[in-house]
Order: sequence, then C-alpha cells, then structure tokens
Amino acid sequence: MATFFGEVVVASSRAGVDDEEEAREETPEDREIRRELEKKREIDVLWTLRSGATTESCADEPFACSKFIVAIGRNAAAFLSSFILDSVYWEVVGVVKLWNEWCRTSSTTNVLPTDSFCLFYRLISDPTVLLCQCSCYVAEDQQFQWLEKVFGCMRKEGLQVTILSTCPVADYKTQESTLTLPSPFLKALKTKEFKEQVCCPLLEQPNIVRDLPAA
Repeated sequence: MATFFGEVVVASSRAGVDDEEEAREETPEDREIRRELEKKREIDVLWTLRSGATTESCADEPFACSKFIVAIGRNAAAFLSSFILDSVYWEVVGVVKLWNEWCRTSSTTNVLPTDSFCLFYRLISDPTVLLCQCSCYVAEDQQFQWLEKVFGCMRKEGLQVTILSTCPVADYKTQESTLTLPSPFLKALKTKEFKEQVCCPLLEQPNIVRDLPAA
C-alpha cells in the first residue's frame, strides 16, 4: 500500500498461465527470433559531453547534473522548444536511439535534431543543467532500460528531476464538469524528498500518471 499519493508501488500479478502455452516447449527457432527481437529493441544512448566525440556510454564516471528537465510527448517537447530552448543558449549533447512498433530511428550515429530521437541539451552557461526532449514513443518493455541508461550516467547527489507531460482533458477525473475547466491547466505530483514550493496545485486523486513519466 502506498504511504502517500503518487508513490510508486509494485503490485503482485494475478495473471494466470495458459495450460497449452505452459506445456509448449520453445524451439531453437523461437529462441533465435526472441533474441534478435530483444537485441533490436535495445536502447542506445549516445553522448557528446567531452571534446565533441560521440560515445555510447557515460565514459569513465557519471557526470555532474544539478537539474534535469524531461519533456515527454510532442506537446511538452514543443513547449520546451518555444519557451526555453529559444530563449537562452543550449547545445545538443546526447541522443537516445530506439526501435519499437511506433518509433523507427535511423542507424546513424550523428547527433542531429529530429522528431525520431530523444535529444539532450546542455545549458552553455551552466553545464550541470540538462534538458531532454522525448517526442518519440518509448514502449513499456523499454522504459526501465531508458531510465537505467540515461540516469546511470548522472550523479544522483543533489539531482533535481522535473518531468513535463500532457494528457487529454477528457482523461482528467474530477467532480466538476470538464467543460468549465480552463484549457490547458497545470497540475503537479512530487516526491516527499522535494521540499521547495510547488508552482501549481497538486494533482488530485484518483488521477494517475502513466507510461514513461510514471516510470
């Protein structure tokens, strides 16, 4: 049971196993297909943090990051482009390449702005401030891998993470009529470690966050 609203909890699965599937043995061809599919769905994170060289890891040790702002979805990514990236000086320092049912990235290793990528930007005047525009779809089986590879390159001490995402007003659960709500409007969830003042009202129960923002 969650101790506060918004806490991530792991629930036990009640899903059963079909008797026929349980009895069916996996053939060598099935195993090969599964391995190839798993390999194709692996996520690659490319960084150009030092000397302009592109690497597929975080080099020798995790880099310092004080603030990490992640915009997930096309609307949130467009908000960053319109109100943040055009107002100050940023440089592209990383990219996520992935493949799934709804996202096809190319095999190039160049870090170039494109809708197919998750792009990372660094504030030139303060290299510890990073932004991420993630406008492509990250499948459920890829979300943990995305988090592990991206946050595995950052030092966790003193790191403040802000997630921006959107959802349709029709999905917002409230006793009021959604016709009277201002659109768009902003709500927030926070962890108990966040001690600063929240810039907008907190999200009410039973509303939840899904997919990569929740992860």
